Amino acid sequence: MPEPKIASFPAIRGALKFYQIASIITGVMLLLLLTEMIVKYSPIHHELFLGGSGGFLWFADVIVGDGCQWYSLFVPGGMGCKLTSVGDGLNLSLGILVAHGWFYVVYLFACFRVWSLMRWPFRRFILLALGGVIPFLSFFMELSVSREVKNYLSTREAADASIPASEGAR
Repeated sequence: MPEPKIASFPAIRGALKFYQIASIITGVMLLLLLTEMIVKYSPIHHELFLGGSGGFLWFADVIVGDGCQWYSLFVPGGMGCKLTSVGDGLNLSLGILVAHGWFYVVYLFACFRVWSLMRWPFRRFILLALGGVIPFLSFFMELSVSREVKNYLSTREAADASIPASEGAR
């Protein structure tokens, strides 16, 4: 497997910093999304709103259509089941959903950048990408990848620094 070039080490450090920030933001957004989905689709049936008739920050009821069973909410298309929010104001639940989607795209770009600069196999990119869809995985991946890349860079730099010194002594 080809190794990264020494000249790309500054780019790798920048990509790693970007990956660290993107993975933490994506992980937090995923946890917010998970919480929002539980509140909306569990028997609680609420969405979070900013402003409107309920005040500054409030939960509005979500009306579940007639004939809906609990399992129909999790089937694609909802088996004709309709959810209607009665809130007015800015729907923060929808905002969380959209924000996570866009941050996940940024996270995928950060994963791709680190993966391509480090010249890892493709299955490693898939594992990195899963960090944005499996709750808490992005936090563990961020720690693991950061540690691995930093160790690799320092080991490679130390090895490359010792080569010219030993050749000069001969």
